[in-house]
Amino acid sequence: MPTRTARTAWDGGIQDGSGEVELSSSGLGTFDMSFPKRSAEDGGGATNPEELIAAAHSACYSMQLSALLGQRGATPITLETTADVTLGPDPAGGFRITTIALRVRGEVDGIDENGFIEAAEEAKDTCPVSKALEGVDEMTVDAALETA
Repeated sequence: MPTRTARTAWDGGIQDGSGEVELSSSGLGTFDMSFPKRSAEDGGGATNPEELIAAAHSACYSMQLSALLGQRGATPITLETTADVTLGPDPAGGFRITTIALRVRGEVDGIDENGFIEAAEEAKDTCPVSKALEGVDEMTVDAALETA
């Protein structure tokens, strides 16, 4: 598998500085960031590390769930996954990611609700991004089948 690259350019201090993160491997874009916007409820048009982790996690999780459903003989039609990544205080000082809440809704042929939930839990534990984030205090998944 190939290595993927992102690049960040940061100017200034934590409170008055700002930066840009570039998705270098894909060339899909460059996104503004700043600490004041990172810690505000409204991101104000800037991204942050937690949002980028949420994007990576929801994408990886969806792919893993799709693979696991296929292994069970089911046919995924649509999967919609959101990931909420929460930054909180670290008892050792500073901050850390304290929780990640995954929510997946799927339209899937050939599997019942219990089978879907089992696959969803397994995907939470086995997707590569979940594995990389094992130090997070709490990682949950809320999974449900939807009908067309």
